[in-house]
Amino acid sequence: MAIYQCFEDLPVWQAAAELYDRTDALLATAPPQLSRSYRDQLERAALSVSNNIAEGFERGTTNELLAFLYIARGSAGEVRSMLCLLARRPWLAADLNSQISALSSLAEACSRQLRAWADSLQNSDIAGPRHLNDHTRANYTKRKTREADLANFQQLLKQHLPPDHPQYPKE
Repeated sequence: MAIYQCFEDLPVWQAAAELYDRTDALLATAPPQLSRSYRDQLERAALSVSNNIAEGFERGTTNELLAFLYIARGSAGEVRSMLCLLARRPWLAADLNSQISALSSLAEACSRQLRAWADSLQNSDIAGPRHLNDHTRANYTKRKTREADLANFQQLLKQHLPPDHPQYPKE
């Protein structure tokens, strides 16, 4: 598992930054019928994805990071919703439909990455960097070493069981 030192290196943040850049490009070429408030809301939603990833990453606990990842995921959903509504406009030029579709796919990819990251954090027993010190790091390392040693011992034990033993590995 990769360990990232800054949010700019995170693949999901890079995808979210790309989402904002491409949203900005779409809005720059959008027809004048598109209301100012719609433009503003779409721009804010797209920007919110990368900003919430960054803010959560810079927080000191896993719970805070999780909260911001879910906010970012909600913003990615908002972008997709707004793009779906835009695609339904009868006055929309046909050449913008491919841009909208690509943007929607990118927002969905961001959402999937955020969900996977959140799922992995929810199953983590690390409370976050704010809670780490030399003592907690040493305890965490010891616990992980014991868990690995136990798994190795169990595997070794299974290899030496008689074939009629219920725990004998079946291949």
